[in-house]
Amino acid sequence: MTEEKVWTEEIKVRGEALVDKAKELLHEGNVRRIIVKNEKKQTVMELPLTFGVVGAIAAPFLAAVGAIAAFASHWTIEVQRKAPKAVPRKKVTAKV
Repeated sequence: MTEEKVWTEEIKVRGEALVDKAKELLHEGNVRRIIVKNEKKQTVMELPLTFGVVGAIAAPFLAAVGAIAAFASHWTIEVQRKAPKAVPRKKVTAKV
């Protein structure tokens, strides 16, 4: 069994942009986890994502993000993404 490779990205946003960025991330296909952190780098909200459940949890998650956005002006969104699969290289032989 092969393990899925994941890479992490941190995005800094201001309070008013938090909901929009979270909404954008929810609709991307390769996002596996969204973690919202406050100015002190404390985790405020964490959302693991799997294929097929995004629609069912999007509305409550975005409502909660909207509610916490008012509490601070600086947020960090940590995004864990599924790494793209490596494209196999073809072996090229040249005839001389």
